[in-house]
Amino acid sequence: MDQLAPTARYSPYRFFSAERWAEFRADTPLTLTEAEVQRLSSLYDPIDLDEVRHIYLSMSRLLSAHVESSQMLFRQRQAFFGAEEVIKTPYIIGMAGSVAVGKSTTARVLKELLARWPSSPKVDLVTTDGFLLPNEVLRRENLMERKGFPDSYDVGALLRFLSAIKSGERDVRAPLYSHLTYDVMPGEFITIDRPDILIFEGLNVLQPRDLPKDGNFVPFVSDFFDFSIYIDAEEELIHSWYIKRFMKLRQTAFRNPESFFHRYSQLSEDAAHAIAEGLWANINLKNLRENILPTRPRADLILRKGEDHRVVEVALRKL
Repeated sequence: MDQLAPTARYSPYRFFSAERWAEFRADTPLTLTEAEVQRLSSLYDPIDLDEVRHIYLSMSRLLSAHVESSQMLFRQRQAFFGAEEVIKTPYIIGMAGSVAVGKSTTARVLKELLARWPSSPKVDLVTTDGFLLPNEVLRRENLMERKGFPDSYDVGALLRFLSAIKSGERDVRAPLYSHLTYDVMPGEFITIDRPDILIFEGLNVLQPRDLPKDGNFVPFVSDFFDFSIYIDAEEELIHSWYIKRFMKLRQTAFRNPESFFHRYSQLSEDAAHAIAEGLWANINLKNLRENILPTRPRADLILRKGEDHRVVEVALRKL
């Protein structure tokens, strides 16, 4: 894990093999079926019940402890402020990582597990895709080849959304994104109404901004997180997963005439493979190296995946 190597004397993390991490499940019940897990998995991000049992149940138990501690602190703050009203706000979990590394599957599985705790908390999931600037704006600003980079998002809208959530506002709207048209859906929103837990997933959610020299407050997206997770893998593996996914989509979703990438389904396999390699090298690899990977040390929990997409190591920030 580079700077996070377990041999580093001053690492802020504790490191666990997948086998050791699985032991922390304790008596956490398995509440998902194999069919449900398959429904929640993404294309070329295989996951099975054994992986849920070994990795995700321990995560669920850990997060349960964190949420309970947060609720206890909330009650103490209520007592501290006395008669002054204190609004209980959602516990926000940020999830970051490269394209094709499996963030979406992890987020969906975790959402289902958390929602099935005995207390039946309300758990919502929002992705940052909807906060991308519309393609029309990206083209005008010459940013289409930087889609997914920090400057391709409506940062103001992101911060307003998270601020409203953390302020305990009702019916906060987040814009929706279509992976078919590869664009924000005009006038389409998901409404978030005071969940107990919100999972906020995206490429660059742990990305800091330039600090002001005058000491004025400049909020980061991650300032609103109570806990953060980074999905990690070797660069060569992510590259391979991205190309395989692209070639599979060429035979499936890209065949839809309404797909933004429909033209790629008409190409020969060699030509399509060359396009995929170009998209990886010129957009996704650059974003990974310049923006996403540098945020890894900011996460509270890092899941490192191996060649078969299974988690092989877990790093947990020390308290």
